[in-house]
Amino acid sequence: MARKMLREEEEQQYDFDLFVIGAGSGGVRASRTSAGLGAKVAICELPFHPISSDTIGGVGGTCVIRGCVPKKILVYGASFRGEFEDARNFGWEFDENINFNWKKLLENKTNEINRLNGVYKRLLSNSGVTMLEGEGKVVGPHQVELTETEGSIRKYTAKHILIATGSRAQRVRIPGQELAITSDEALSLEEVPKHAVILGGGYIAVEFASIWRGMGSTVDLFYRRELPLRGFDDEMRTVVAKNLEGRGINLHPNTTLSELSKTNEGIKVVTDKGNEIIADVVLFATGRTPNTKRLNLEAVGVETDKTGAIKVDEYSTTSVPSIWAVGDVTNRMNLTPVALMEGTCFSKTVFGGEPTKPDYKDIPCAVFCIPPLSVVGLSEQQALEQAKSDILVYTSSFTPMKNTISGRQEKTVMKLIVDSASDRVIGASMCGPDAPEIMQGIAVAFKCGATKKQFDSTVGIHPSAAEEFVTMRTVTRRITVESKI
Repeated sequence: MARKMLREEEEQQYDFDLFVIGAGSGGVRASRTSAGLGAKVAICELPFHPISSDTIGGVGGTCVIRGCVPKKILVYGASFRGEFEDARNFGWEFDENINFNWKKLLENKTNEINRLNGVYKRLLSNSGVTMLEGEGKVVGPHQVELTETEGSIRKYTAKHILIATGSRAQRVRIPGQELAITSDEALSLEEVPKHAVILGGGYIAVEFASIWRGMGSTVDLFYRRELPLRGFDDEMRTVVAKNLEGRGINLHPNTTLSELSKTNEGIKVVTDKGNEIIADVVLFATGRTPNTKRLNLEAVGVETDKTGAIKVDEYSTTSVPSIWAVGDVTNRMNLTPVALMEGTCFSKTVFGGEPTKPDYKDIPCAVFCIPPLSVVGLSEQQALEQAKSDILVYTSSFTPMKNTISGRQEKTVMKLIVDSASDRVIGASMCGPDAPEIMQGIAVAFKCGATKKQFDSTVGIHPSAAEEFVTMRTVTRRITVESKI
């Protein structure tokens, strides 16, 4: 009885067991799973708007409102251009002029994110989570200050505080930078650009290059390195670059932008090599910055790194034991499913009595360029860096069956990396139609520790591109540990 009274008195010290700042993927998952484990939970989020700022955001966060979901919808829309071109050799006949109504796609995209925003709110409500609208900041180890939309300020106490405020697109500091847009605005343009200039070589840059080119725009893509998609397998990066060019995108490697200025014809873009281009849209796709500036973290002792990302330990605890952080705001692995995993692990650790570390090994991912790239495990370069035994590389490059009829000069490329000592498959990548759908299945095999022998003993589905992963028998190259130096 004494223990029960002590526990009740302890619980009464706080308004909530958990207060979450940020209702994106990680915050919503952590709120719901924590509530499901019996915690009294509140979550706050800024008012909804497709384009984020310091004072607007929305339940669902970047992925749902201004990231993965609307981007994928636009990728679907852009893909039809190639489908129409390919259809002719399959016997489809239609007039030369095929009209594209951007405003209809934009309207349907907006309707979908509005629907999902409502879905996320209902999920929270049905889980018993208290939803609060406004800007939250930490004012103590157990206290959050909420500035509501009309300006009034309320304070709440919580035994645990979770920060899940995500990240925002950053701008390059060059003269005329205010003339450029970020991915937020790119998803809500009033008109499809006639000529777009994109600065950046990562996911967002190559995806928007594919989107706008698929919608008929002239696209110039500028990036600092020899190939786009730094961090991915070099061989696959080369494939993506070739495909982008094959689709009509103008690539400018080893080049950046030095100045933007407004002219009567549009935006004048000057490169670091002195070349000039006139465009009607310039997109900065040069990375994202953690959303921490307005959280008052330094004042309460929460440590951040030089980028503003919150420092956490293996269990997502910050330097203040009662304050935690998950998702892009920690800048660990910035993917929506990773934020979901981190949120779930947080709930198990704090409220489930089951201390759980997020597992970052063999996380699959995809770049939704056209055609897409998807990978799981190690790239060839990473495998060589970690190798203690020889590395076996298997590759396959082939014309997909569809392209043999359509005549499209675009190959699908697949790759497996194998540790010779254990026979474990430690890396897989694919660039071609349906790559992400196929790679999700391969990722399950990785989690199970699949060997090359097990891949080889698997019966393929015929005819399919996926069967190539279980029919690659001949080693393309063997790289010895001695030769990696």
